[in-house]
Amino acid sequence: MIIFTFDFIIRIIISFCMTALVISIVADFVFYGTEEHVKKSKRSIVATGTMFLFFFVYFGVIKSGLGQYHFLDEQIERVSSILGTIMIILGVITNILGRLKLKANWANHIKIYDSHKLIRTGIYRIVRHPLYASLMLMLFGGVLVYKNYLSFFLTNFVFLPFMDYRVNQEESMLLKEFPEYEEYKRDTGKFFPKFFKRR
Repeated sequence: MIIFTFDFIIRIIISFCMTALVISIVADFVFYGTEEHVKKSKRSIVATGTMFLFFFVYFGVIKSGLGQYHFLDEQIERVSSILGTIMIILGVITNILGRLKLKANWANHIKIYDSHKLIRTGIYRIVRHPLYASLMLMLFGGVLVYKNYLSFFLTNFVFLPFMDYRVNQEESMLLKEFPEYEEYKRDTGKFFPKFFKRR
């Protein structure tokens, strides 16, 4: 008989979220992972493979118990887990919405296709890089769920700089291809929404 404890429910929700994320990534490779009709391309050290490697290390640290902390109050522990789970759910939703909007513009490495379009609608109206922002949201959510300060440092000092590096590579190419990208960059936040836009 399965006992639906609080921790069990959290694990099931996170497992479902991670499964949905992996399916969406595989779908991108199957439907859009093409080398055809590529106008410009550049390989990047920050790609799906290295991101999976980071996630492997991240969850390895959590599984090992290194860097784990606990709150003295059980209610605070639960609130932390709930907030973290909500962040993971929102992260997965954001990631999938971004992929659905990006469609054939998606690439594992940095590419401009012959039919490439600058996407500025949907989730891309809120942030320029929702796929990367969503991963950050999930990783910080994981910190709260698993209560691990080493995973926090890994996210802050390894993952974030790598994402910033990848974004700079992408935007360098996009700025050359789309003159209007400068305006988009000015009006829309990189990873977080811009609440106060410059005029």
